[in-house]
Amino acid sequence: MRGEKGMRVWKTLAAACALAIGAGGVALAKDEAAPAVKPITQMSAAELEKVRTAGAQILFWSDAQRAANFRSMEAQFPGTTAKHGTPRALPKGEPLSISDADVDAFMAAQNVAGLMVIQNGKVRLEKYGLGMKPEDRWTSFSVAKSFTSTLVGAAVKDGLIASIDDPVTKYVPELKGSGYDGVTVKQILTMTSGVKWNEDYTDPNSDVVKMLSVPVGPGEDPNTAYLKTLPREAEPGTKWVYKTGETNLIGVIVQRATGKTLTEYAQEKIVKPAGFEGDLFWMVDSAGQNVGGCCLSIRLADYARMGLFALEGGKGQVPEGWFAEAGKEQAPIGLPGFGYGYQWWTYPGGAWGGQGIFGQAILIVPQKNLVVAVVSNWPKASGADLRVPQLQFFQKLAMAAN
Repeated sequence: MRGEKGMRVWKTLAAACALAIGAGGVALAKDEAAPAVKPITQMSAAELEKVRTAGAQILFWSDAQRAANFRSMEAQFPGTTAKHGTPRALPKGEPLSISDADVDAFMAAQNVAGLMVIQNGKVRLEKYGLGMKPEDRWTSFSVAKSFTSTLVGAAVKDGLIASIDDPVTKYVPELKGSGYDGVTVKQILTMTSGVKWNEDYTDPNSDVVKMLSVPVGPGEDPNTAYLKTLPREAEPGTKWVYKTGETNLIGVIVQRATGKTLTEYAQEKIVKPAGFEGDLFWMVDSAGQNVGGCCLSIRLADYARMGLFALEGGKGQVPEGWFAEAGKEQAPIGLPGFGYGYQWWTYPGGAWGGQGIFGQAILIVPQKNLVVAVVSNWPKASGADLRVPQLQFFQKLAMAAN
């Protein structure tokens, strides 16, 4: 990851991944009491319609709306909360050998709300913008996918999911006879189901926009109702296509296997063991279940703590070696050295991380015992013109971490 060759590698990754960065989500707030939100069961038809069309709303907000709402999503949509426990200390370390001017230029160009670099368990860089404070939370978007896949590992460790080689229909039987018949949990984790999907964030008619908008009957899962209508375009395990709907399906599997909401299980398996300092908020869909593919929010430092949790192997909450498998290439994405793991992106040299639209990211560099966390408000959901400079700057941070 050093030198000009390393920089070229990151540029190539950014160009390749810019069209598949991760889908929308919501949620953020301080740990103080959030504005009251009605339970799903008490919502009017109009209020439920707002929940069903959340993806379309968020993806097409104006810059001013994003700036206001990314830090107060719980006031816009319903969700549930995972309470923090004893915080993991993050002592200050020696500052990185990078200039304030370089950091400020990156944050200004990327509309960054928060940036943190931790090496050897110590904070070597921490800076905020857009009025964000350390105690504020910020939306994750598809960085949430890496949390959801971690809960699969926890459920395997607990014996609630027998194996990731189990068929999806074992846990979601209503998908029998659909394009997901014969697809395994592992193939969903690696986004190689072979089911056709459109993840275009600029298209109001794309699957990622419409996936939770289909009206369903009482108690019916809207994500599953949508997925079972989709055709298969390739044999399972043979083609990688980025699909936020499938991470939502992972969330359904976890919730059914454990009998708990994602926030309840995350509180037990991630938030407390990782030592989060603030609470985690996670949006729910029209059926009242957490949306696995997006929609959680936490503090900047807690994104970094999640990176440390994964880097250090999961504190016994997942099977031994889970993150070694989750953070290595399980499916190629079309570029040698780059790939997709269990809802984590994989990079050359053994680095890996989570990515979300509008500039959210966690980067893990095991060779340097390094974690980078960033939350942002990009002017558009995704694009090489934004992700390339972000990854170039991550490369600069890694090289400065001597």
